[in-house]
Amino acid sequence: MITPKRLYQEIGMTLQQRIFSGEFCAGERLPPEREIAEAMQVSRSVVREAIIMLELHGLVEVRKGSGVYVISQEENHQIPESQVKNEPDFGPFEFLQARQVIESQIASFAADNVTKSDIFKLRDALDTEHQQLETGYGDYDGDEMFHLTIADASQNSVLSNIVKDLWLQRDQSPMWRQLHARITDVTYRAAWLADHEKILHALQRKDPEAAREAMWQHLENVKQTLFELSDVDDPQFDGFLFR
Repeated sequence: MITPKRLYQEIGMTLQQRIFSGEFCAGERLPPEREIAEAMQVSRSVVREAIIMLELHGLVEVRKGSGVYVISQEENHQIPESQVKNEPDFGPFEFLQARQVIESQIASFAADNVTKSDIFKLRDALDTEHQQLETGYGDYDGDEMFHLTIADASQNSVLSNIVKDLWLQRDQSPMWRQLHARITDVTYRAAWLADHEKILHALQRKDPEAAREAMWQHLENVKQTLFELSDVDDPQFDGFLFR
């Protein structure tokens, strides 16, 4: 048996096995994420990533406020184990955790090396974010510019390239795109902009610890916000009644 490389893949393949064994049939709802997480002794974020994997392969359908439903038990939708092993994609929450660890330390290092030119570029990035919020147009250009500029401010090309590569992987990730497809409310971006302003103030003061803490908290807020906004389980749903 081939062992998947990532935990969310392992959980996803287990759920797929339960679907094709007939435990969950087409049209039936999967148990809530919390129940699956408790039964498999993993975090809900890992279960969320596993569901996204199954969703991308057309096995389940996510219905906001209702839950996750099996939509296919056809063989052409079954995910081969060999494909999972070679799948390069990462879980979006795993990715954010990695960014949190790496970028918080880079922000601390940048606080000691940031120049006036870097500060001006960071202000330009915040201006872009403000404009995108006010007009409702634009993607995450200002957000990306802000984080890449901090990496450049470290004056270390290796660190800068690491962050650029992380953003490139995010932009190319089907898992990341599928997570965002569930989210329609974008008002959270105002809170992220406020986080960015705190990070900028710490860099202006050349305070490494404050910069590290501000970046860590910002990416923690990003993780929690995306997790909450992408939740599809009905909070009033009673799993015991369903069974």
